[in-house]
Amino acid sequence: MRIGSYFIANKTLLAPMAGVTDRPFRQLCKQLGAGMAVSEMVTANSLLWGSKKTLNRTNHEGEQEPRVVQIAGSDPALLAEAARYNEDNGAQIIDINMGCPAKKVCNVMAGSALLRDEALVGRIFDAVVTAVKAPVTVKIRTGWDTDNRNGIRIARIAEAAGIQALAVHGRTRACAYKGQAEYDTIKAIKKNVTIPVTANGDITTPEKARFVLEHSGADAVMIGRAAQGNPWIFREINHYLATGEHLSPPTLHEIRDILLKHLQAIYHFYGKYTGVRMARKHICWYSKAQPHGAAFRQAVNQLETSTQQLAATHEFFDQLIINKELAA
Repeated sequence: MRIGSYFIANKTLLAPMAGVTDRPFRQLCKQLGAGMAVSEMVTANSLLWGSKKTLNRTNHEGEQEPRVVQIAGSDPALLAEAARYNEDNGAQIIDINMGCPAKKVCNVMAGSALLRDEALVGRIFDAVVTAVKAPVTVKIRTGWDTDNRNGIRIARIAEAAGIQALAVHGRTRACAYKGQAEYDTIKAIKKNVTIPVTANGDITTPEKARFVLEHSGADAVMIGRAAQGNPWIFREINHYLATGEHLSPPTLHEIRDILLKHLQAIYHFYGKYTGVRMARKHICWYSKAQPHGAAFRQAVNQLETSTQQLAATHEFFDQLIINKELAA
């Protein structure tokens, strides 16, 4: 798949997720096979660009290309300004958020709330595409609610405005994350535009990825929640798509080492105080499928220093390794 001058090497992309797809996580997923990773959304409100949170979200130091930043807002002029700001700060692709269903985003007419106003959507696309040299993409949902699925019309407006790729979460805004993803709707959208379309929603296994690609005709799949604590899902899907065979799952040794490296990257990026707190959710996700994981999570969430977190995580996985060897 090509987005502007950038060739995406495979069919697996990391979805933007607030509080999750920071630079350490994007880098890790790219190293484990994600062809592209989209940042957490950056507000179009310039008053917040100097905040520590926004500065972290726009930090791409050492990040593998292409560097993709998602912007969020509802005012065409402010979104155009945000696109220029992020391009000047290293973004190589600008993505517009029209898919987030969160109330705090929709209540200010941003995210998927924009789908209710097709004229405004068109003005936003025109303003952002005109503002930057970088290719512009957009993430949408299938519509506002099940009675108002206008994804096809939004996709056509996007293509006419010069949007160069489209990601579709296969649910309406009203559905949030409930129910089943609508792959038939994504298929219909794909048939109505010529720009690349990425399918998103409920893609949790290599088999599901292949099914969605074949059923919808999409050019790629976008993985979100299924990558949390499971960043090797990208290489597993890539291998399955290429060979039809399953890649061996990571060993406990590898999971331990990936997690410890991820924690070190988090501490380095945020500093040790904030890093410890940002790391807790990742430790929980990595340990969720492991024996005695609940007790470990309860204990590790009480720890206050990076040294304690690292030691406890190392000890937990080392014990799992010993137990598995004794049981063999």
